[in-house]
Amino acid sequence: MCRARTAAPGLPRVWLLQGQADFDDHGGSLITSQGLGEWCDAPLAFTGLAFPVLGDLLSIMRIAVDVMGGDHGCGVIIDGAKLALAENRKLTEIHLVGNQEEIAAHLRRIHLHIGPRVRVLHATQVLTMEDKPVDAVRKKKDCSIVRAIELVRDGKADAVVSPGNTGGILAAGTFRLRTLPCISRAAIATVMPEPDNEFVLLDAGANTECKPWHLAEFAIMGSIYAREILRKPSPRVGVLSNGTEEMKGTELTQAAVLLCKKLELNFLGQVEGHDLFNNHVDVVVCDGFVGNIVLKTCESLARGMFAMLKRELTANPKRKLGALLAKNAFRTIKRRTDSENYGGAPLLGLNGVVFKAHASARERSILNAIRVATETLEFNVNQAIAREAAKAAPLLEEARKAGGGAEV
Repeated sequence: MCRARTAAPGLPRVWLLQGQADFDDHGGSLITSQGLGEWCDAPLAFTGLAFPVLGDLLSIMRIAVDVMGGDHGCGVIIDGAKLALAENRKLTEIHLVGNQEEIAAHLRRIHLHIGPRVRVLHATQVLTMEDKPVDAVRKKKDCSIVRAIELVRDGKADAVVSPGNTGGILAAGTFRLRTLPCISRAAIATVMPEPDNEFVLLDAGANTECKPWHLAEFAIMGSIYAREILRKPSPRVGVLSNGTEEMKGTELTQAAVLLCKKLELNFLGQVEGHDLFNNHVDVVVCDGFVGNIVLKTCESLARGMFAMLKRELTANPKRKLGALLAKNAFRTIKRRTDSENYGGAPLLGLNGVVFKAHASARERSILNAIRVATETLEFNVNQAIAREAAKAAPLLEEARKAGGGAEV
């Protein structure tokens, strides 16, 4: 049961960060961002002590990178981390997690030295794509995904980026970090490009079976992510269905719509496939079964369209000339639709920042995944989710009881 606490009249509310305190070389207190703690009643005199600590915290960004989970070996992941260190001065530390010998060998090749900004954590095991996520996380306790997430749990890192097994990342995150207060399930949020906009699709594959209150939680999380990361002041939220009329959809989507209407959202109701790519909606909510099909269908369609264009535009000399004249336009389209520019997808709802990069991620993709992870920390996305979830907790708890749900 989620217990939201309110501040006493006339007193500010202070966010207590749970985690180990550490000290920098100058004696300044550095409190980790692990654990969101809770809002508490606090007199103004106490907040005077908290402000310098929070100021220090905002300047600290420590990212754990699982270097063993990608398709192209640890070298590509390390190269992406090196790019991130060069481009992002806010990045205080990178923890490279994986086989120490392989990591050290590649660091020597690229002339990157272990030091204050580069740390290595040895992991003796790797979670493969063939492993069953839950069983593997329990049996392979020294795998790179688990060790990276434990750095966040233990307050030694602030976020995780991994191109590894999606189910393994979700299982390790759920077991080691748990979910945020008043959130019952984490969801994968994927940013989808469209001609004049971008929208957030969630859940993109974490939960194949959902209840209405899960979709309501996804709506809250997606709205905050679109607002803070995509910089949309009032994100338009819709539940994906087979039509916009009230009688359309399933029992799940209809019940989710009724719940979402009662939340503090810019809620459109049901949206359908035609609405996704015409700048009609900013957050598309669905269960993971539907979301994963939508995501993979869009990826496959994009690849197919580019293949058809390439074949037709190179069919004869005249078409090749036309393609040459339109080369810059095609480059722009490719750049807009290239998944590497978006880096990775966050697992929203976990009590820590966790990003899933694509298994085939190259250097630029890892760079961008780390960039968005730092933005998620900078804009306090998890804190905002916890606040809004606490507001909605009574409504969602009532829905759970009415639906016979036992989940918190």
